[in-house]
Amino acid sequence: MTSFGDLMAGPPPTHLPPDPAADALASGTAPIDVVRDFPASPVAWAALASQAVADDVDAVTVYAYARVGYHRSLDLLRRNGWKGHGPVPWEHEPNRGFLVCLSLLAKAARAIGEDDEWERCSQFLRESSPTAYDELLG
Repeated sequence: MTSFGDLMAGPPPTHLPPDPAADALASGTAPIDVVRDFPASPVAWAALASQAVADDVDAVTVYAYARVGYHRSLDLLRRNGWKGHGPVPWEHEPNRGFLVCLSLLAKAARAIGEDDEWERCSQFLRESSPTAYDELLG
């Protein structure tokens, strides 16, 4: 039986499974090749978007990479019990692909003048993981 306190606590944290793309990236494989091998991987798209930022690629390209990673992340989150809200802790390493994509999407949206998207993504990141918000946008 569920108690009133349990209902008030909100949904449990979502913990995504390990992402095989992380091993490929750790071995030194280029992010573009990891995306080709693991196109559904949020970690791969986060790495590709992060590399684009590091290479000073146009913000529209970063936005596109981060948007794909964000949508791949939503699919994965839903398959793992997420109901559209609730914590996605930064402290759980496999969640970081989603959180990085979300932060890069927010930053790229701001860079291209899409202020509503910046606000929405920033708030979503803060609600998903205050730690990730502080680490990535704070």
